[in-house]
Amino acid sequence: MKKMRDIPNRDRPREKLATRGPEALTDTELIALLLGRGTKGRDVSQVAGEVKAYLDKVKEDKDSPSYDALLEIGGVGSAKACEIMACFEIGRRYLGDNDVSGCRITCPGDVLPLVAKWRDRKQEYFFCITLNGAGEVIERRTVTVGILNQSLVHPREVFAEAITDRAASVILVHNHPSGTLEPSTQDIGITRQLVEAGSILGIRVLDHVIVTKKGYVSLKEIGHL
Repeated sequence: MKKMRDIPNRDRPREKLATRGPEALTDTELIALLLGRGTKGRDVSQVAGEVKAYLDKVKEDKDSPSYDALLEIGGVGSAKACEIMACFEIGRRYLGDNDVSGCRITCPGDVLPLVAKWRDRKQEYFFCITLNGAGEVIERRTVTVGILNQSLVHPREVFAEAITDRAASVILVHNHPSGTLEPSTQDIGITRQLVEAGSILGIRVLDHVIVTKKGYVSLKEIGHL
């Protein structure tokens, strides 16, 4: 892989994008453009190549980029990791499947289309779906990624945006990477904690749904809510 200083100016990512458009750039060049520069002893092209290799693996695993994993790549610091994560998130919001507003939830199975792409992820995602008084979805938000416990899934993280949305109720959803639909002791404990917090705030927790590639289970239907 050529070092950036060895590439003619006209063929460098910034110049190529300006004259030929982003479609003319390779994935590595787009990442190099985002990174801007390398670090001492590591050219930006080399760092970009390693970032691309990581993102290729993420895509193959049907997962999402991890801030912590990006930090492990030599030459990627906190600022660049944040920029990469921000690019993915803004792309998801503007170009992805974020068209959830107005969907009506009448049963636990109705939440599946809203979290379909996360059902077989290798990391655990915890979502809060806010609803208006008619049972229509206002928004679906990710609360935590990678680990599920009562110290991280805190009521303030779950209900802060629900209050902003003026939500009448919420539905909690998380995936089980293991594939099992059996709720854990932590799942039940988190649910009870959030039900109590919602009651104080006047925002009802309608259900907590666990999803996997195979199906789903509603904690309300099995008597834990």
